Amino acid sequence: MQIITTHLNADFDALASCMAAKKLYPEAVVVLPGSMEKKVKLFFETFKPFEIKKIKEVDLDKVKTLIVVDTRSVQRIGELAQLLKKQLKVHLYDHHPKGEDDIKADFEITEQIGALASLFTEIFRKKNIPITPLEATLLCLGIYEETGCLLFPSTTERDVLSVAYLLKRGANLNIVSQFLKEELSREEVSLLNEILNSLQEHLINGIRINIGHAVKEEPQDISHIAHKVMDIIDTDALFVIIEMEDKILIIGRSNTPQVDVGLILTEFGGGGHRAAGSATLKEKPVNLIIDELVKVIKQQIKPEKVARDLMTTPVISVQWDRTIKEVEGMMTKYGINAMPVIKNNKYIGVITRGVVEKAIFHGLKQSRVGDFATTDAYTAEEDTPLWEVEKNMVELNQRFVPIVKDDKVVGVITRTDILRNLYEELIKKFKISKPVEVEESSKNVAKLMKEFFSEEIYEILTTAGKLAEEMGYGAYLVGGSVRDLIMRRPSPDVDIVVEGDGIAFAQELSKKIDGKVIPHPRFATAKILKEIIRNGEKKSFYIDIATARTEYYESPAALPKVETSSIKKDLYRRDFTINALAVKLNSKNFGLLIDFFGGQRDIKDKKIRVLHNLSFVEDPTRAIRAIRFSEKLGFKISKHTENLIKLAVKMSIFEKLKGPRLYEELILLLKETQPHHSIKRLADYGLLKILHPSLEEKKLYSELARAYETVQAMELLFLKEKYRKELIYLMVMLWNLEDHERQEFLQKICVPENIKKEVIENIISAEKALQAFPSEESPVEIYTLLSSLNIEIIILMMVYAQEQQKKAISFYLTKLKEIKPLLRGEDLKTLGIPPGPIYKKIFDEILKEKLQGRLLSKEEEIEFAKNFGK
Repeated sequence: MQIITTHLNADFDALASCMAAKKLYPEAVVVLPGSMEKKVKLFFETFKPFEIKKIKEVDLDKVKTLIVVDTRSVQRIGELAQLLKKQLKVHLYDHHPKGEDDIKADFEITEQIGALASLFTEIFRKKNIPITPLEATLLCLGIYEETGCLLFPSTTERDVLSVAYLLKRGANLNIVSQFLKEELSREEVSLLNEILNSLQEHLINGIRINIGHAVKEEPQDISHIAHKVMDIIDTDALFVIIEMEDKILIIGRSNTPQVDVGLILTEFGGGGHRAAGSATLKEKPVNLIIDELVKVIKQQIKPEKVARDLMTTPVISVQWDRTIKEVEGMMTKYGINAMPVIKNNKYIGVITRGVVEKAIFHGLKQSRVGDFATTDAYTAEEDTPLWEVEKNMVELNQRFVPIVKDDKVVGVITRTDILRNLYEELIKKFKISKPVEVEESSKNVAKLMKEFFSEEIYEILTTAGKLAEEMGYGAYLVGGSVRDLIMRRPSPDVDIVVEGDGIAFAQELSKKIDGKVIPHPRFATAKILKEIIRNGEKKSFYIDIATARTEYYESPAALPKVETSSIKKDLYRRDFTINALAVKLNSKNFGLLIDFFGGQRDIKDKKIRVLHNLSFVEDPTRAIRAIRFSEKLGFKISKHTENLIKLAVKMSIFEKLKGPRLYEELILLLKETQPHHSIKRLADYGLLKILHPSLEEKKLYSELARAYETVQAMELLFLKEKYRKELIYLMVMLWNLEDHERQEFLQKICVPENIKKEVIENIISAEKALQAFPSEESPVEIYTLLSSLNIEIIILMMVYAQEQQKKAISFYLTKLKEIKPLLRGEDLKTLGIPPGPIYKKIFDEILKEKLQGRLLSKEEEIEFAKNFGK
């Protein structure tokens, strides 16, 4: 015999689930362990959707299979729990979280979803099990009631899709509305007022918990009254204690994921899920129940975040005896508005920009900063709950909170940090529609990392995270690899930034992954060379490790001065928002996405945007980089960023550039984009004339387009020789310039001397070869002309060759280039020909014959060699 059961005081989700289970187990009998809620009973008596038997009507000794729905708690199935002591099969269907007294099942389907009725609806849809309009209506009632008409935070997309499916199957929303409509009777209104008047609010780790109580003589369903209370008051969670004649009922409701009502009420023999639950107790003083309830809530609600989770470290601080004028310079250099003041390595107060500026206004710029520091500013410790930090910052009107340990500043929390956290918490609480950067900023992307990184890289990243935890560092994956990860694109780069000693970290990591460290102490960076065997082939790649740094520029376009800093400052020094993303690698928060500057929003909007308004003044090569990313990724440069590029050109910032940075950016632009489009974009922004004024006057765009098509055609030929397409495009840019203009251009962009010499020589060789090109299609002459030239010169020739010459060059590359004599010197010795200059003559003549389509086999070459000279 099979029986189907559910929890005590069955609601619509329980009744609908029993009906659904009956369709899956047609031979089973539905047996309820207790009563139904008032409106559930009214629905059942009105429509009689299926048969229900009482426990006394069933011979429990004959039960072989117990099917439990909408609960997994042993205590919540009442008398039927005794069956679990017998030898029988148990099948379980539930959507509540796990608990300590869970029923042990032989078969179970348990998933976190708004309503169990949604789960059964999905089963019916997948198995094509037909349902009647009445059955669809009951399932709809279960979903609507359990999810608060799809408004509870526990509602999932699957619940909504299930309702849509049920509506297609004839679910009657008029009936649903009729049975879920909550019209209060006079007695219920009186009970509601009693609860509201008794409410006491408890602030537990920043979460507002309201607890109310009332007395009701007649037992009946009052869960809808709890919903009414939640609608009236503004609270995170509510617990209502109702005293009845022979028992006490606790009903819980929650609006926040930090309060799991079901888990809390399991301590009182009840249960439920995160958003709603209930428990029934024997008679006990209400004040004792409230004390016990508060105690359990305190144990369950831990601070979700503490100061350590949000603080920035290391901290830029100032010694107490520095002058006000010096502090002003430091604030401007680092772009900050407040700093801790230190004396003898211990924290003594805070100095803000406002105080500094007023002091200078009053002629006190040579005074010591310690004299004007706020010494009674609020400070916090690493383990201080974040809600407490937020509360004090607001109440004390303080924009900057030092985090102190043993009188030393170990971190700071700013007003911006708090605002971002508050916004994210608001989004999480209400699950409202939000911009992508907020949605993703608290997202964990570990699964994406596992999907888009190779197995070797993923293992290295997890190892790095564990090592960071051991060393007390913060480790982050940064740069283009994070951007590409968000865009669901594989990336070959692995850049790790460490809040700590980057070189020491690299040395320890290399031991764990069996790599080789190449340190760069001057820059506080290191590379790890890692070799792997893949498909029987040895491959190697580099992992870049850097110490988290901040940088400042002493003058426009100068090389930056770099100092160690926090991940936030490290990301702020980068070029564009899309490249200022990071993923935490520490094992505690592995995969946590960090986005301080809205990079994900810009990825979603396909936009290139600088982080601050002086970005191009500090490093004008970022203007070329903006075009490169725009063309490479198909993104648009934001209007404000465009204006800043034009301003940098107008201010002649590029004239102040030193070193090879301009060349490096130009080469990357030519390498990673379609050059004709990118060069046209440079011209549109006035950047091309900066490289050389003559470039805009030439037929540069059409020639680069032709060069791009030529390179694309070369790739189709699968040439074995490697070539640098970016140098080919650079040579095309120089082709129509005079000799002195070429030299000026190469000098302007600081091309390395060896590259400069190679480029000039290649252009001259290509020009001469085109002039000397044979007028007739002689394979021997074509081979003689081209075989001495490198592949880059030949591709350059293709760009400027006439149609007949192009055909000849293509013929050389596809046919003639690989033709070689099959005979070797040893073969000539075997023929009795003594070694000497004669060998070269023989091979040259054999080659000529083969180029003309003769001597098709080695035997024919042997015969030719035998008769050579006769």
